[in-house]
Amino acid sequence: MAKSVTYNKRENEKKKQARRAEKQKKKEDRKLLGKANSFDDMIAYVDENGVITSTPPELNPNKEEIKQEDILISTPKKEDIETPTVLKGRVDYFNESKGYGFIKDLGSDEKYFFHVSNNTLTDISETDIVTFELERGLRGMNAINIRIESEV
Repeated sequence: MAKSVTYNKRENEKKKQARRAEKQKKKEDRKLLGKANSFDDMIAYVDENGVITSTPPELNPNKEEIKQEDILISTPKKEDIETPTVLKGRVDYFNESKGYGFIKDLGSDEKYFFHVSNNTLTDISETDIVTFELERGLRGMNAINIRIESEV
């Protein structure tokens, strides 16, 4: 024997009606919430610690106001290196045929390039103790005004 068809149809129809009513109710709730979302409700505030809140920050009279002109966005200028005017060093290498060499500073163990065209001395040889001054060249600091102090 077959089941009653009318009972299942009525039950299915009741379920459909309940789903439609629930869907309609959700739709109306969304409309009500949508109207409540005004512009003021959408604004978010960030406090001085970077925390996002929905309440506006209190005006703090102790805050320091910074002018836009005072903000520097650049690499700080390199301070001039204070070097003694006359340094003492030893001739570490000298090529007589090409006329250039290197002086090793006795105070800092830095090596400085020199060329005979920048100096009045022509009788420089390796291991001479000399005094010299520094000048900025294309590839770094160059020794100029070289004077022989003593020979080793």
